[in-house]
Amino acid sequence: MIGILIIAHGTLGESLIHCASHVIGGRPPHLTQLGVSVQDDPGVVLPRARELVGQLDQGDGVLILSDMYGATPCNIVCRLLEPGKLEGIAGVNLPMLVRALTYREEPLATVVSKAISGGRDGVLNITMEVCDATARSGNR
Repeated sequence: MIGILIIAHGTLGESLIHCASHVIGGRPPHLTQLGVSVQDDPGVVLPRARELVGQLDQGDGVLILSDMYGATPCNIVCRLLEPGKLEGIAGVNLPMLVRALTYREEPLATVVSKAISGGRDGVLNITMEVCDATARSGNR
């Protein structure tokens, strides 16, 4: 099982985990977050991030999700990456997290691909046509 770590500003990571747990029907195992505040020094946060990665890795790797490319949480992710073992994605959102959790029994590369497509496909303009299509499919 792929471990998942969210490194994000403030309480965003815990909020995403709370929402994903609601959607899935319980808090998934091997999923945690590390909140970063304005006052945090990345050099001080990095050892805690490494410790969490060690706890999450069950031998299949860890996917690290961050909120915004170029910001402090993402810069921490950059210092953790190990291709094929510790992969990172910036721009975490709820559809991305749910998709990653859904496919986490697959190889890490597949989870990365599915998470990115889930995050991208989960962003759309809500129009009357979209709402009508949803109503027709019974997903309302």
